[in-house]
Amino acid sequence: MTVRRVKRPRDPIQLGKLIVDIATGQIEEPEETKTAKRAQGAGKKGGPARAAALTPEQRSEIARIAAEARWKKG
Repeated sequence: MTVRRVKRPRDPIQLGKLIVDIATGQIEEPEETKTAKRAQGAGKKGGPARAAALTPEQRSEIARIAAEARWKKG
């Protein structure tokens, strides 16, 4: 079960009215669920998962190459 957020209007005046309505309690904005956060990109593994899969020697070699590239630029 996913909870959908209230669609934000593009018109700034309508957006202001929506914000006031939410602040005064006339419209309830639903809480975000884990599914909604996952759809927004939260929970990606990326770098930490890659670093955990590498050996210390591999991480050291990657760091050395990156440091050389930074010093070469400057």
